Amino acid sequence: RKYSKLRSTYADGFIPYIAEDGRIHGNFNQTIAATGRLSSTEPNLQNIPARSDEGMKIREAFIPKEGYVFVDADYSQIELRVLADMSGDEKLIEAYNKDSDIHKITASEVFHVPLDEVTKTMRSRAKAVNFGIVYGISSYGLGESLDITRDEAEGYIESYFKIYKKVEAYMDELVRGARSEGFTRTKFGRIRVLPDINDKNYLKRTMSERMAKNSPIQGTAADIIKIAMLNVEKRLLAEKLDARLLLQIHDELLVEVRKDEEERVREVMKEEMEKAAVLSVPLIVSISSGQSLFEAK
Repeated sequence: RKYSKLRSTYADGFIPYIAEDGRIHGNFNQTIAATGRLSSTEPNLQNIPARSDEGMKIREAFIPKEGYVFVDADYSQIELRVLADMSGDEKLIEAYNKDSDIHKITASEVFHVPLDEVTKTMRSRAKAVNFGIVYGISSYGLGESLDITRDEAEGYIESYFKIYKKVEAYMDELVRGARSEGFTRTKFGRIRVLPDINDKNYLKRTMSERMAKNSPIQGTAADIIKIAMLNVEKRLLAEKLDARLLLQIHDELLVEVRKDEEERVREVMKEEMEKAAVLSVPLIVSISSGQSLFEAK
């Protein structure tokens, strides 16, 4: 079944989209995802497998033209950094300004152990909590994802908010503001209307409350990477570099560049992406390159 899906979706499924130049020219949509993220269709180039060994084989099929190389630039934990900035939580801000391991710190606090005694399992669970908070995860949802009881998951979430007190206050304020105004907004002012935020139906209302918590964070991250895309493109053109932006995959950008200009393009991408927004914590970008989409990731 796994191989059948890979073949039908990413092998046979992509073939009709291959143009005469041997490339796939997909669509990127500005106004489909309500959070402001770009989406990709015909085909979806943001969903090429990256986790399984079999899926990685699909990535090996995407290669630069001869004499060129792919350069991939990926924001590190951009949504958690946005959360730190927008909530104003001192502990989160301090951790990112010191370049600390935020998942390890959270694990240490949640499981009440010293940093040097945090296990891989503890860190992995803390990571799920950190990212889950961004998405307004419930104790039920966290329990399902970690295969733990709902009570355990509730305990993790409560411990998180005891550590990062301003995050909970910020989330509560987002919901209050959305109830009052009927919408939420990103750091850059882009609005998302939430018509069901005061609905009598519990499921509709709680879904909107999660959107009220998540949209400003995910939407601000989306705004930042769009700004970064524009700034990277301007620099590539201004410096007359033989490079072009090919893909945006949510938190990362992929550029095809002539091999002899690779180092300069790496510098340009890192510089422009890291200064795309001024936050109370640094934006950090990791750069990799290779002769296929697999190698560049």
